Amino acid sequence: MNEPNYCATARTSSDRIAEHARQQGFTLVEIMVVIVILGLLATLVVPNVIGMSDDAKIQKARTDCTAIFNQAKLFRVKNGKIPSMEELTTPDEKGQAYLENVMTDPWDHEYMIRETDRNQFEVLSMGPDGSEGTEDDISSKLEKK
Repeated sequence: MNEPNYCATARTSSDRIAEHARQQGFTLVEIMVVIVILGLLATLVVPNVIGMSDDAKIQKARTDCTAIFNQAKLFRVKNGKIPSMEELTTPDEKGQAYLENVMTDPWDHEYMIRETDRNQFEVLSMGPDGSEGTEDDISSKLEKK
């Protein structure tokens, strides 16, 4: 009369297995929602990050022009003439150079030292296009934006 109820026990264990299977993974809808959210974030973030690379290159070229200009002024004070890039990188009699190595701008063009007026000069990067005298040139004299 007190027989065990095998059907109730079997049903309970199959319910547990089904419940465990439902909790084990993500549904297709959940995965699709996550992919859509990631896509929206990418469309907002990527354009801003890509544009910063160009701004960083321009800022580096400006900083390099200023640093080379300052070293060239020291050379001019000591030697009485406007230096070339080669003279700035050639070690003196003490084995020290004004610049460690020949620097290239972020677009892999060499910086130029150009005389502007009598005993005045500027350091010039030809900018992204690599052509001298164009709008994108970066100079130690002028702050172009």
